[in-house]
Amino acid sequence: MSVRPQRGAKPSRGGHQSVWLYGRHPVLAALANPERRVERLLATREVAERHAAEFAGRSPQILPRDELAHRLPAGAVHQGMAILVAPLEEPALEDVLARCGEDALVLALDQVTDPHNVGAILRSAAAFGAAAVIVTERNAPADTGVLAKAASGALEIVPLMRAVNLARTLDQLKGAGFWTYGLAETGDAPISALDLKGRVCIVLGAEGEGLRRLTAEKCDRLVTIPTQAALTALNVSNAAAVAAYEWARRANPAKSAP
Repeated sequence: MSVRPQRGAKPSRGGHQSVWLYGRHPVLAALANPERRVERLLATREVAERHAAEFAGRSPQILPRDELAHRLPAGAVHQGMAILVAPLEEPALEDVLARCGEDALVLALDQVTDPHNVGAILRSAAAFGAAAVIVTERNAPADTGVLAKAASGALEIVPLMRAVNLARTLDQLKGAGFWTYGLAETGDAPISALDLKGRVCIVLGAEGEGLRRLTAEKCDRLVTIPTQAALTALNVSNAAAVAAYEWARRANPAKSAP
């Protein structure tokens, strides 16, 4: 879902600096999001003609592929299109919670720093119907083109919020009826054994370090995703996808049935 600015909304995510998004899914999703302020649109002639309907009402600057690449960060996979946009307004937590029904999922990331991981987690959150993804204000990536590319359009769909104090935010979620489950190797039960119906927040730790002590203590329970002995732990984005699917198949059993 796309969250419109509400009363009490926080400033734009990542400050006020405009960013380049690139690649088919991020660009088209940004163009389709009424909350995005578009400043410039670049495209190759072939791409502009192919996506004339999606570009309707906008006049892209036509550039050769090499020149378009020169305008973007080194190594950017632009697929013939790029867009300069203002950051999205960050919704207040209370406004997101007000939109949550009896069954709702929030993913909270405890200092996950890799934009590829955060983008992939946003993509899983969108795929399985999560209400929001929460990251820490410090030690978390900005909404860059790298993150947006990894999210494949999900940056425009799932609210991404930054918590000044994650422990306090988890307390707010508990006050709103959420059970908080931290994923950790020291968990006392597999996530598949839980009844994940209702309001659930799944908390995931940083790459390598895992959950910080205070964050783990704030969780109602620590749980695991069992793996084969040859690989003791999943990458954080893979773990988020598994956890989100586990929640989705319990919250919406009819949709997950073969």
